[in-house]
Amino acid sequence: MQRFVCEQNIAHFARLLGEATDPTLRRTLLMLLSSARRELALLNSQMSGANLSPLPPKRPNGDLASVIAQLRPSFETSTHPYMLIDPGPGLKIIDINDAFARATFANRHDIIGRPLFEVFPDNPAIDTADGVSNLYASLSSVVETGQPHAMQVQRYDMRDSSGTFVERYWQPINTPIHDAAGRLICLLHHVEDVTAEVLAN
Repeated sequence: MQRFVCEQNIAHFARLLGEATDPTLRRTLLMLLSSARRELALLNSQMSGANLSPLPPKRPNGDLASVIAQLRPSFETSTHPYMLIDPGPGLKIIDINDAFARATFANRHDIIGRPLFEVFPDNPAIDTADGVSNLYASLSSVVETGQPHAMQVQRYDMRDSSGTFVERYWQPINTPIHDAAGRLICLLHHVEDVTAEVLAN
């Protein structure tokens, strides 16, 4: 029921936004639309992971441990930030490499096994933040198509060690990881921090 209400609100706010000309009303509608999209993304990620199919999500039968073992050497030593995500309900974090930990102020051992959007929420100080909803849409696209998806540059603020949100811009690419039999095992989230370039413009 809550999902249905979110979907209806999104359609309603989007229609009103398309018709509105008053700047104050447009700002309010954009805030409401962003909030409804975030809520829907959070609901979907908790209930079915990145699977938007009306059918119940299927858990992969592949061997996650074998796939991770094959990835581990290049994953660990890469200077590029990587995170492995379970595509199932909760979108739980399987692992991150050291580069990702440094880029996002994250402690690897504190976040493994936790839901993605619990660890990396939108900045609550920004009413129109859309990092959660855009990342969820990208991960869902990867699961649905079986193909990598490169997102547009995304503002997605990170909490530093004190819990304060720090402005950050990213160039994310999400990729499906399959086992030898072609079964989806996990999702690889690769980001490059482009904050300096964005703020310089």
